[in-house]
Amino acid sequence: MSVDRIERETLIEAPLDRVWRLVTEPGFWVASQPSGSAVPGETTLCENEQYGDFPVQVETVTPQTYVSYRWASAFAGADLTADNTTLVEFTLVPEGAAVRVKVVESGFAALAAPEDVRAQALRDNTGGWPEVMDAFKKRAES
Repeated sequence: MSVDRIERETLIEAPLDRVWRLVTEPGFWVASQPSGSAVPGETTLCENEQYGDFPVQVETVTPQTYVSYRWASAFAGADLTADNTTLVEFTLVPEGAAVRVKVVESGFAALAAPEDVRAQALRDNTGGWPEVMDAFKKRAES
């Protein structure tokens, strides 16, 4: 597998505090009803009627700037382990009255799964992030 990461970014016309509050809801990108706040080391079960349930663990929080999570997108319902998760990182950069949000998901090549499963997870998430970022932008700007 030659590609191991997905990168997307968007400019959101909203205050940094609002964007930060939303991006620190663990699993907001997959949970039907996101809730909670990002506390390093905590794991939240994110339920999604269409795709299944996904535990999401908070890795790192640097207030107003950066938050990262681990999840097992290719293994719905599975407990998180060192070899079944990808790292999802959100970086926030203020630009005037707006905030640029960058998301990077990495670690697909290290998943303990056959090549076709890893490749499908990469394809699925590559297609999913634009939708997630568009929905996030609308939510933050409303």
